[in-house]
Amino acid sequence: MPQNSITARPNTLPADNRILPSHHISNARYLLSVLFTASGLLLAQLANWYFPQLAEVEIKTYEINLFEVVHFKLNIMGAYSIVLFGMIFIYLVIGIYSYFNSDRRIKYLQRAPFRFVSGIGLALWEILGTKTLLLPQPFFPGPSRILEALLMEGGFVFENTLYSLRLFTAGFVSGVVIGVVTGILIGWFPKVYYWVYPVLKITGVIPAVAWMPFALTLFPSPFLAATFLIVISAWFPVAFLTAQGIASTQKVYYEVAKTLGARTSFLVFRVAIPNAMPHIFTGISTANAYAFTTLVISEMMGQPGGLGYYINASRVWSAYYKVFAAIIIMAILFSLIMWGIGAIQRWALRWQRGLVK
Repeated sequence: MPQNSITARPNTLPADNRILPSHHISNARYLLSVLFTASGLLLAQLANWYFPQLAEVEIKTYEINLFEVVHFKLNIMGAYSIVLFGMIFIYLVIGIYSYFNSDRRIKYLQRAPFRFVSGIGLALWEILGTKTLLLPQPFFPGPSRILEALLMEGGFVFENTLYSLRLFTAGFVSGVVIGVVTGILIGWFPKVYYWVYPVLKITGVIPAVAWMPFALTLFPSPFLAATFLIVISAWFPVAFLTAQGIASTQKVYYEVAKTLGARTSFLVFRVAIPNAMPHIFTGISTANAYAFTTLVISEMMGQPGGLGYYINASRVWSAYYKVFAAIIIMAILFSLIMWGIGAIQRWALRWQRGLVK
């Protein structure tokens, strides 16, 4: 009788349920995705160049002075073309950089349709907002008109951006530090939990801007008052989630550490806090959004500078292209801060790689 044999069976999973190995992505397909990504912005560039200016819009020319060295003249259409070419160049550089890493190649392929549609959106926005003025004006200016704010008041916008960054950094960093310390105390000491946690739950749900009348009265300057409000907005989510992370540490970890002779300080800093790190970073990311919102509202309601102040002043004069310029700068700043927090989180939690999906 023939002996029973075990033969390897082919993978019967449907193709849609498999993860395509990165080495199966052909070079031709990847090259097409790079060109596809850039083609949307290229169409926006062609629309800027060749679509006729049907509406009467004053195309101003500005004299640009870079560091007192380079001098040239530029109008808003030329500035918009430079920005589009810059975006195309950045996408191509990202595509070349991602080619040499399998994970980045997959991400680049996944994001290619979104980048293409973004370019088409810019083209339609420019046509409707500048070329034809079909969008309600002056509330929805085109991208080239928004760049005019940077050509007209680039230095002033830069000063307000620095003011916002200084105010945000002072409040956000202070709020995160105080929040982490508060969360550790609440999560570790039962008496602190008993007395402080109810206060945290009650005061934490109150919007930080609700404390503005008290802050303006108690603090000697608007800057310190706004810093206090940002501290409150960042403190609550960080403290709350840090306390949850400390309290969720499994007792078996403490027991094993105690068996090896660990002291209380070791249990706190080497067991509880590392276990709470994912919670802490979730709280920091949430606090970033809260703090940024509080920053803008605070600047709109009494600060002598900042992007929120710039938005409010521009709105009074119906200069909505300046409002959009400030909003775009805010979006870029917020994205960069979130990217920085994510980079720090990946570095701090590098020990989790391969353990957590």
